[in-house]
Amino acid sequence: MSDDQNELNPEETNNPEASIETPSEVAEAPLTTGVTAEILEIINIADAIKRQLSRVVVGQTDLMDLMIIAILTKGHILIEGVPGVAKTLTAKLFAQTVNADFSRIQFTPDLMPSDILGTNIFNAKKNDFEFKAGPIFANIVVADEINRAPAKTQAAMFEVMQEAQVSVDGETRSMGDAFMVLATQNPIDNEGTYNLPEAQLDRFLFKIVVDYPSLSEDVKILQRFQNDFDMKEADKMEKVVDLAKLVKLRATIEKVTISNQILEYIAGIIQETRVTGDLFLGASSRAAIWLMKASKATAALRGRNFVTPDDVRWVTKPVLNHRIILSPQREMEGVPASTILQQIIEKVEVPR
Repeated sequence: MSDDQNELNPEETNNPEASIETPSEVAEAPLTTGVTAEILEIINIADAIKRQLSRVVVGQTDLMDLMIIAILTKGHILIEGVPGVAKTLTAKLFAQTVNADFSRIQFTPDLMPSDILGTNIFNAKKNDFEFKAGPIFANIVVADEINRAPAKTQAAMFEVMQEAQVSVDGETRSMGDAFMVLATQNPIDNEGTYNLPEAQLDRFLFKIVVDYPSLSEDVKILQRFQNDFDMKEADKMEKVVDLAKLVKLRATIEKVTISNQILEYIAGIIQETRVTGDLFLGASSRAAIWLMKASKATAALRGRNFVTPDDVRWVTKPVLNHRIILSPQREMEGVPASTILQQIIEKVEVPR
């Protein structure tokens, strides 16, 4: 991982099918000594998932790590990128490595809330209505091109994401603790799209921007699929972990130690987004909580039971880049949110 993962240079990283706009700071190699059995189990599961994904996807280890962090912290992910950079493929294959119910929803401008939530249908044999569940009733849901759905359908989707429950005709059905959404959106084609409001974007733990692969990465992709036109290797993905196990390991993430100095560091970053003149809208308290959760999970993936400033810095950009709004001046200048966040990271004093 590079020093500024939010603006990775594809030529300088082994980040495949796409370079990813993610955190800042160099990731540490996971430790293998002096760690608890639970943290070692998290490391082994993460490695197993990434080995399976690497059979098809070239690189993208940052995206894989962030997906694992999201599922360990009960978060949702928004993946943004141009068509053809393996956004949906990576999300779908990730879901297939976990032994859990999986569904994929293709969002379109005419998609109605009942199309994803389900509806009550009259059963003539029973002379009564019975509920026909929609595709949202799965443990892991890939929401493809979520910004193509109209506002009413988006609102229904985000209600499920926030409350982990579905209400139809006055009856509420729980989604359970294992519910996770991996959403994608295309930032280029604006025809037939509906921008996600900031309040709805705030439901996502991460927003990860996937860029074009480099020349060397494109060569690797071509070499991998020169004799596999139908991508049959994707059909050979193995389930390496039960979702119930990942849910159980969330308790291990909660137990990761975070000092008051690190908590003050997180609060300092959040406060700086609110006072800087470069931003019209700063990060909320919910963003601070998610930054803390993601930092704990990052520490566990790196083989530690305590959080360091590097863990916080590594996840700051993907946690915050969709929760802030640039000032009109910076927006007119075309300054990316990642640049402002990097300046904030460098400005806030690191605890010693």
